[in-house]
Amino acid sequence: MADAGQKIPDKKKPVASAREIKALAHPLRLRILRLCGLHELTNKQLADRLGQDPGTVLYHVRQLLTTGFLEPAEVRTGVSGALEKPYRSTGRSWNLDTALNEAGPGGPLAPLEAFREELTEAGPDALASLSRFVLHLSEGDVEDLVTRIEAVLNEYTDSDRQRPDQPAFGGIFVLHRSPD
Repeated sequence: MADAGQKIPDKKKPVASAREIKALAHPLRLRILRLCGLHELTNKQLADRLGQDPGTVLYHVRQLLTTGFLEPAEVRTGVSGALEKPYRSTGRSWNLDTALNEAGPGGPLAPLEAFREELTEAGPDALASLSRFVLHLSEGDVEDLVTRIEAVLNEYTDSDRQRPDQPAFGGIFVLHRSPD
């Protein structure tokens, strides 16, 4: 971890393609990615968990498969003895510069909508921390703050597979210019 005054080197993320941006511009697809990042789940399991029609979920799963955000996991035998085809997240979405503002009017808000749905489902007792703030920042300050927060988040996301026995926490970092 860098000292408070030390400049953190830029970790340049590859720019997402238009197809990848579109795939990440839907709240349901983002929820599917999150769930498949935690567990290998079948289409039926995803549909049940999300309260959606299996056909709708399959459409979104296919969008995520074609962009490489999801991949098939090993076929397994389910409880009833039938073969199941689960999916898992590849983690690629975390490492892309997605510029969701290019995904149309709802694109930038898709992660917020997905997060709102997840928070509502988890309930108020699930909150570990909540900070809401207003800061006066120069463009350089904004760049520095985002770089430093992303470095901390990357430190934890890069080592997350080392802690599969620990509880899962979701979060979102959003910094926006105030309309005032």
